[in-house]
Formats: sequence, structure tokens, C-alpha cells
Amino acid sequence: MNGVWETGEPRCQAALAVLASLCRARPPPLGLDVETCRSFELEPPERSPSAADAGTSVSLLTVVVIVCGVALVAVFLFLFWKLCWMPWRNKEASSPSSANPSPEALQSPSSRGNMADKLKDPNTLGFLEAAVKISHTSPDIPAEVQRSVKEHIMRHTRLQRQTTEPASSTRHTSFKRHLPRQMHVSSVDYGNELPPAAEQPTSIGRIKPELYKQKSVDGDEAKTEAKTCGKINFSLRYDYENETLIVHILKAFDLPAKDFCGSSDPYVKIYLLPDRKCKLQTRVHRKTLNPTFDENFHFPVPYEELADRKLHLSVFDFDRFSRHDMIGEVILDNLFEASDLSQETSIWKDIQYATSESVDLGEIMFSLCYLPTAGRLTLTVIKCRNLKAMDITGYSDPYVKVSLLCDGRRLKKKKTTIKKNTLNPVYNEAIIFDIPPENMDQVSLLISVMDYDRVGHNEIIGVCRVGINAEGLGRDHWNEMLAYPRKPIAHWHSLVEGNPRL
Repeated sequence: MNGVWETGEPRCQAALAVLASLCRARPPPLGLDVETCRSFELEPPERSPSAADAGTSVSLLTVVVIVCGVALVAVFLFLFWKLCWMPWRNKEASSPSSANPSPEALQSPSSRGNMADKLKDPNTLGFLEAAVKISHTSPDIPAEVQRSVKEHIMRHTRLQRQTTEPASSTRHTSFKRHLPRQMHVSSVDYGNELPPAAEQPTSIGRIKPELYKQKSVDGDEAKTEAKTCGKINFSLRYDYENETLIVHILKAFDLPAKDFCGSSDPYVKIYLLPDRKCKLQTRVHRKTLNPTFDENFHFPVPYEELADRKLHLSVFDFDRFSRHDMIGEVILDNLFEASDLSQETSIWKDIQYATSESVDLGEIMFSLCYLPTAGRLTLTVIKCRNLKAMDITGYSDPYVKVSLLCDGRRLKKKKTTIKKNTLNPVYNEAIIFDIPPENMDQVSLLISVMDYDRVGHNEIIGVCRVGINAEGLGRDHWNEMLAYPRKPIAHWHSLVEGNPRL
């Protein structure tokens, strides 16, 4: 065949071309196999992929797709169960409708029939009668009496709620915004049905003067328990001709020992406040705890000013080579306490323990008035007297700053006008705060008397505090205001040193 191909005859070439096309045909014709094609050195027909291989590939692809789809469906169902089904089941389980079936469901025809059969039983009737009674010894209460008592309680509760819980005004929204969440008291309207807690009238906003009186008594007892350092005996007399107050220091008794030898070297300083420039003192008595002074001291003062003066006695222990130790002090606020000063009268006073001389900062007079229905607290600053001089000129430029405090935080502050060059300013200015009745036992007022300075910071002269948690007169003044609503209550308050940051 190779020789025929090499001769190059056209017919042989055409035959070979036909034979090659037949060998490449799919499927090859009958009688033509691979060996025949190889004998003519022709390319055998290509094998096509079998139907079994193609079916296996399709089956594997189908299985992979099905497995992936099942996995996606399983993931979707798991997420739906976690996110939707479980919260819905918990909400349904915690709902009151599932826990407490409705009265209609309880009173189905079958249940009503069973209940009627049970009521026909005499034993069941006896059990129900025993359950309705208040006790086994008390008689039955008629239904009319029970109904009238219930209506009376409902009417009394409604009246009590109207008189003691006024509707909160829109002015109180800014005040409540500053309060902690637990301070908010929400009123719930129960309609005609009274809850168990409403059997007794609510006490929010009610004023109980007897509780306030008890607190005042407790405060007085606490004052009497203050530490004392012996007693001092003196007398007062006023000389009308010379307009002079005569203070006679007689003696002291049972003073504490300040020296290592078990004794003291006492002497007494005398002031007639608010004037601290005029200071007088007794002689020093050596090594004694019961000194006898017997000395007279004269203070020129008009009779009309005696009501505004205070007598301040400070007892010291003399030390030659160190600072003198203070034993205690006595402050007599009212000079007419023992007598009218027309004749000499002996007075015994307990010496109160003190480590330093108390500085008299002055007094402030203001009134408090509270309107429960409007929730309005009015503080009227009336005047001050005998303030401490803060300027070089010997005067001050005082004004009053009032801060509303709640749990140690300042909610609001308001100020009065400034009075120039005076130690006895008169204001007569009203300061108003809107406070709901239910929050009156959680707030207090800090009254600060300040000295205005054109250059630099304003200096604080003294402060006083009023409120439920205040001490002494500040608490008593607040309680008296609550006990007598809609009535202004005025008092003098002594100023003490305070924190200028408040």
C-alpha cells in the first residue's frame, strides 16, 4: 500500500481518502474494524465516552446538589426554631391568660353542670359555709353589710387620694428629670376594683405632725448628751445710768486636767457678740480645777441692743511655753434668759467641749411656706444681721444663694440681689421651687450668704441647711412648715462655716 501511495496516482489517493473518512466515521460501517484501518496505516476511529460514564457523573452531581440543599434547609429550620419558635413559646407560657384561665372558660356548660351537682351535696354546702365565715366563732356577715362596708372603703379611699395626691403639674417635669428612677411614684387607677394593697388609704404626701415632734424630742436629747467640761458661775446686771452691761465672773467647778501634774491653769475670755474687738479676760489661777475668779467686766451697750447681743465665755488653760489649750465655751443667746437684768442674778452654765473658739458669722432670717396642692415651696429671705466683715472697709457686699439639693446633688440654685457695704442687709425677696409632695422627704435647701467681690471669686460668709435630714433648728423649721401647710413659718438661723462648692 505504501508503494501505491508513493506512485501518486490520483485514483489511489481518492480511494485512500474515502477509506480514511470511513475509518473516522462514528460508528464505523460494517466490515470495517480497527485492524483493517491499521493495515492501511490510517487513524482508527475515536472512542466516544460511554453512556455509563456519563450517567455516573450526572448521578454524583445530583447527589452533591441534594446533600447541599438538605443541609441548607436544616440550617434554616434550626435558625427559625431558635429565633422565632422559642421566644414565642416562652411568651405564651408567661402570659397571664395561659396561667389564669378566663372566667368564660371556667364557666363552660359541663363545668356549670358539675358545680351544680356538687352544690346539691350537703357535705359540700357545709364546707363552703365554713370557708365563707371569718372564723369558726364569729357569726356570718350579711351580704348587705359587706357591700356597704366595701362602698364606704372605696369612697374614703377616693377622697383620701384626692386630698393627698394632687395631680402633678407640668412645672414638676423638669424637677423629676433630675431625680433617680426609683424616686418616681406612679399613680395607678384601679377603677371600681380595689387591689389588696389599697385596703388602707395611701400615705404618700400625708403629713404626720406627731412623727415630727418625736424627731424634735430626739434632737433635744442628743443636744443634752453633748460632752461637757465642768460648770461656770457668773451673773449679769445692767447699769441704766451708764448704759453698761456688767458681767461678774464668779467661779468655775470641776474643770478637766490639762497639765501632766493633773491640774490646770484656767482663765476666762469674755466677748459680747457680735463685737469681737472688745475682748476681756480674767486672771490666770494656778494649779486648780475649781478656780474662784470674782471679777467684774463692763461692756458699754444701749439697752435697746441687748436683745441682739450674745455673751460668749471661753475657758482656756494657760501654758507658758506653748499655745494655750482651750477647755470649752459657753454661749448665752438670750441675755434676758435668767432675769430682766435690773438686778444681779447668779447663773450656772455647763461648759461645752471645744477645741477652738467658734467664730460668730451672723444670722439670717427667712420664712418657709409649702402649698401641697400646687407643689410649690416658697422661701422668703427677710434679712440678715451681724454678718462677718469680709472687706477692708469693715463691711461686706452680701447676697443670699439658695440651692435645692437631692441626695447630695444640686438640682437648682437661685440668688437674691446684692446689698452694698452693710452687715445687716434687708432683702424681703421670695424664691420659689416646684417640688411634688411625694418628693418633699428627699430634698433639702442649702442657704449660703456670700460676699460679692468685683475682682476675684465671691467669698462665702456662712451657710445653714433646712430639710428632713438637717440638724437642730433646720430640721425643726422644715417639720413645722410641713405640719402647717399654706402658712409662712419664719425663724432666725445662725450661720456656720460651709463648703463653698455646694
